[in-house]
Amino acid sequence: MKITDVPFAVLRFQYQIARFPLQVIEERVVARLDDEAPARLMYERSLGMLDLAVGNALCAPEVEQRGAALIERSEALRRAAQLDATAETVREAADADLESTREQAARDQQQAEQDRQREIKEARQTASERKQNAAQNAQKRAADAKEHADQVAAQRVKAAETARRQEEAVIKATEKSVEKIAQTKLDDAADKAGAAAAKRSQADRIEDLAQTEKEKRQQERAAKN
Repeated sequence: MKITDVPFAVLRFQYQIARFPLQVIEERVVARLDDEAPARLMYERSLGMLDLAVGNALCAPEVEQRGAALIERSEALRRAAQLDATAETVREAADADLESTREQAARDQQQAEQDRQREIKEARQTASERKQNAAQNAQKRAADAKEHADQVAAQRVKAAETARRQEEAVIKATEKSVEKIAQTKLDDAADKAGAAAAKRSQADRIEDLAQTEKEKRQQERAAKN
């Protein structure tokens, strides 16, 4: 040993004595806290930075390595806690969004069904009125035609029948159009529900990633112990 190493050895010994109360606090108080508790992480990081600085200043590699290990552990746990918090926030937001979207989708589906039923009812009522009007017009035209020659009357009856069939064709086309619009609204509501489920799936993936990271850290701590 060089004579110049003696002061460093004395200082390292004195540091170990000065650090003993901090070690006692860590073992008897801090160690009882949760691994990811902010107070524990802050204490371990501070103690690690102290070991790192003193170890570097006093040429004590073992002290410096111990400090670096404490800092690395506290940083890893802090990042894990942040990741857990982020995953929880995303999951809660996704749950709220999913619930809101489901409620909105249910309202949209209910409204779409009500609109479909109302529009179909109105279309049928209009069709019935048109049929009645067409029949009345046909009868009127037939009555008017009977006042003329039989040939002219027959032609007018045929024309009235053709008009009635065309009117019915228009009515059927209108009913199909109304049903198609109502079905489109129902499809839109189903798409919204699908989008909410996709957001929930994304939140679950983030939560799984956080859980995997946490298990990995636990395994690493178990391996070190």
